[in-house]
Order: sequence, then structure tokens, then C-alpha cells
Amino acid sequence: MNLSYWVGDDRAAVAENWRRFRALVPRDATVARLNQVHGAVVQRVTRENARARPTADGMVTAEPGIILGIYTADCVPILLLDSRARIAGAIHAGWRGIIAGIPAAGMCAMVALGGAPAQIRAALGPSIGLCCFEVDAELAERFGREVPGSALHARPGRPGKAYLDLRAIVRDELVRAGVPVANVSSVGPCTRCASERFFSRRAAGGATTGLQMSFIGFDA
Repeated sequence: MNLSYWVGDDRAAVAENWRRFRALVPRDATVARLNQVHGAVVQRVTRENARARPTADGMVTAEPGIILGIYTADCVPILLLDSRARIAGAIHAGWRGIIAGIPAAGMCAMVALGGAPAQIRAALGPSIGLCCFEVDAELAERFGREVPGSALHARPGRPGKAYLDLRAIVRDELVRAGVPVANVSSVGPCTRCASERFFSRRAAGGATTGLQMSFIGFDA
């Protein structure tokens, strides 16, 4: 179910995956996607710009009939929902984006559209887990300096290395932005551990892989 055309996959296979996907969603829905760059820019999506594919790592919309799609293969996909205000958001959060503040930027964009933090629910999709996300100790120390509370989600690794729990760090960032902790769910396993079911760049040794797409939106 790779849905990305730019990773070297057979185009006919990707097209078939898109046919399967579109058979499961409303026929007139528009799928909005991004040129993801591991930053902290969040775009507001409307009917007029839904096909523009801007450079950003997050999207929010208050318009029905738009599906927000985020691609990942170890990074954390964040889906946000205020069902009362009918506002949805989709965020791509890798370690660079988390340090840049993408979780808080996504929340600010939701609130700017009329969302209420206490009403927002968040789902953190399949992504690399604490068990497998080993980084240089310097990066873990940088997280500790720049992302409040992230040191609580770091564990020692091999000499000069450390493990980070990105989903736990994202959860804390969302809670800090006003989302009730009970409204944040982690869905799915570590992508590296479950690489037979999910695409994982770490499991592939850094090689290019397919990408899974997490998506959210309101029916028209």
C-alpha cells in the first residue's frame, strides 16, 4: 500500500494502491498532500488550494470533503480532530520537526481555525519506538535543552548513543499545548519492529522505502 510515486516504486502498482484507497473514501473527496521537509510550517487547506501541495509539514482544514494526507516511514504521524468545531489536522513529526516545534504549530493552527484545545483529540500513528530509535548522545542532549521534558523520554544506548521515545515527546508537547492527556492515543507498533507490516527506513538500513499515508477529514 505504498501511495508515493517519488520513491522509485512501480508507477502502475502505486496507481493501483490509489485506486484501492479511493474506493474506500467519498468519491468527490479531494486529497491534500504536502512537500514535506521536516520543518514546522502548517498550512490551512481550503477547496481553492487543496491540490497545491505546498512545502510544509502540517495541514489543518475546516472544510468538509477534504482529506489531509501525511506520509511517514518512521516519523510520527499526528492526526488532530475537534469534532464539535469540525476542524481536522494532520502533522508530520520527525525529530527535526519536533525540535522545530511542529506539534505546537499544529495546535496553534487548529486554534486559529476555531478549535478548542480541551476538545481536540489526537492520534499518534505507527512510528519508530523507544526500542529502536537510537541516536547520537549529542542529539538526545539537544532535545533535553530545546524540548521541555524530553529528557524523561530518553534512555542510555551504546557508548555515545541514546534512545528517544518520539511519540511520548510529541504527547507531552500536545498536552503542554492544552490537549487533555486522555485525548491523546498512540496507535500501532514500532515501525522498525513491525517492518513486515509498515515501511521503515531504519529497518531498511537507511535505504529508500515506500511510505504509509495517515489521513483524516470530514465527509462533505
